[in-house]
Amino acid sequence: MIIEAFIRWIETARAADRANAAAALARAFLRPDLADEQRQAALLAMSHLLDDPSPQVRLSLAQALAHSSLAPRAIMIALAEDQPEIACTVVALSPVLTDADLIDLAATGGSLLGGFVASRGGLSRSVAAALAEVGDEGAALILLENETASISSRSVSRIAERFGHCAAIRRLLLERGDLPADARQSLVEQVSTALAGSDLVRMVLARPRLERLTLDACETASVAIAGDVSVAELPALVEHLRSKGKLTPALLIHALCSGKSDFFSHAMVALSGLEERRVRSLLASGRMHAVRALFEAAGLQRDIAMVFVEATLLWRQAGEVLTTQSICDRLLDTCRRPADPNSPVALLLDLVEKLQRSELRATARSYAGSALLAA
Repeated sequence: MIIEAFIRWIETARAADRANAAAALARAFLRPDLADEQRQAALLAMSHLLDDPSPQVRLSLAQALAHSSLAPRAIMIALAEDQPEIACTVVALSPVLTDADLIDLAATGGSLLGGFVASRGGLSRSVAAALAEVGDEGAALILLENETASISSRSVSRIAERFGHCAAIRRLLLERGDLPADARQSLVEQVSTALAGSDLVRMVLARPRLERLTLDACETASVAIAGDVSVAELPALVEHLRSKGKLTPALLIHALCSGKSDFFSHAMVALSGLEERRVRSLLASGRMHAVRALFEAAGLQRDIAMVFVEATLLWRQAGEVLTTQSICDRLLDTCRRPADPNSPVALLLDLVEKLQRSELRATARSYAGSALLAA
């Protein structure tokens, strides 16, 4: 009788009154002391309100139920599939929605709902993975800003792959400690490309200088990344660089002179096709001709390979004592510079000299900073 009277009343009541009634009905349903018969009647009445022509009524119902784990699932699913202003309230807050529900909503609910799914507190890895795969740029940005979301490294990589062109997403990704090395390298390359394409930068720098600075910056960043990642991540980083044609002699000599032995070893494995154990043995204790053969197997010309041999022997003799600057100094003293300034060896030694100058300036800056602090 009560439900029948309620249905008759809402047929003539104003939308504002129906909205108030919907909220009161929802609050009554959530009372733990409500009798089963009354709860069933309230459920039927709320189900009827799902067809109310006024969005105000359905929104009022959604707002009253959104925070409760006792809200009826059938009602919440229906409201989550309602028009955006109603659905978003439920999608962002309701604890009744399961991961499967959220994944489905993220895939089919459009940009707005995907963003509200991404904003949910305590978002699970499975939902984050779905957003990384099918969500749009806005949802990915919100997901990365959600400090309570659990995001796997694979999902982080997928976001980087899909939306690395977006500056805001790049910034958030590069700030993450769990960003895989290959994804970080890819983002660094995209930053470099974006800077090179900037109208302001192109107005200030001539094209040849801009290209050289961009290449140098990418190589420096690659070596820095290689020095920071775990050994487990190195194969993926090396493969990324190899597939992009970035494992150049310039990058390799930079890594070798900087003492990034693990990265250099993995690079030699990828380029030569030899087993890792064999490569490490050759680099650590192989004779000069065997080491040169390794570098030639990796695709280096014989004259360039000899520069790498000299750098390898210098590190081997010095152990952990020498610095990057010291290695560069000794390598430049040891290797004879060809008469032709454009020969591959001359260009490679130019890179070593540039690295030497860069390290000298970095040391000077560090010393000056320490002196200022001491003062």
